[in-house]
Amino acid sequence: MTSDENPNYKPDFDELIPLSDAADISGLSPDHLRRLVRNGDLWGTKIGRNWVTTLKVVEEYIARDRKPGPKPKSVD
Repeated sequence: MTSDENPNYKPDFDELIPLSDAADISGLSPDHLRRLVRNGDLWGTKIGRNWVTTLKVVEEYIARDRKPGPKPKSVD
């Protein structure tokens, strides 16, 4: 079961990778990944002073259909 299918997703300790490694894999910055974790868009947690996630979660996020860049302004 993946993080998308289960909001209570908790990986094994062996699966955890630091966000710096996730940044290298995804092409996103560690700061951006931390923001995604804080917003709930990407599973991750803080252990001590280090943020971690899993390779599976990063790959799932990359595979999602998303539109980068500024969002269009709504016309009222």
